[in-house]
Amino acid sequence: MYKIPTRYLRTISVPFVLVTLLWGLNVSAQNWRKADTSPLDMSYFKISRDGAPIARVIYSRPEKKGRVIFGKLVQYNKLWRTGANEAAEITFYQDVTLAGKAVKAGSYSLFTVPQKDQWTIILSTKLHQWGSYSHQESDEVLRVDVPIKKSAEVIERFSITFDSNDSGANMYLGWDQVMVAVPLAGAFKK
Repeated sequence: MYKIPTRYLRTISVPFVLVTLLWGLNVSAQNWRKADTSPLDMSYFKISRDGAPIARVIYSRPEKKGRVIFGKLVQYNKLWRTGANEAAEITFYQDVTLAGKAVKAGSYSLFTVPQKDQWTIILSTKLHQWGSYSHQESDEVLRVDVPIKKSAEVIERFSITFDSNDSGANMYLGWDQVMVAVPLAGAFKK
């Protein structure tokens, strides 16, 4: 068996060890993005667990953190992105009615205008918007008002969920002690 002379091992191993260490430092020094403080979430509406989806909402979930939310952090009578970061996005997989108004199947940005006694729900055809800064009324396909309800408990993180009922479903939006129920109907059965 052939043995490599020790003098060659030192010559090979010193540069090899240095390159390996430097490469290892470079990999561990990557600037990975920190976790978002308002994490992205998704809510589906399906009639059954294995059924095709009827609606899906993608949105970010800001946290209350002891703050006054409505009227302060989220100002009354001002357009809100409905969550944090990017504007919430809702997709309807079939034609539906939302609060009694017809909406074609497709994807929309979901905005709201919170007020003391009601919220205005807005759907816009312009997608992938950061916040509500570039919102244009000319892109709107729906604008409806729904009354607010007081939640019995504090909703710590902004949430959107669906719940089916005899006439279709409700899409609930809630945060702090405020929530709204937006009626959803279509050619789907419970």
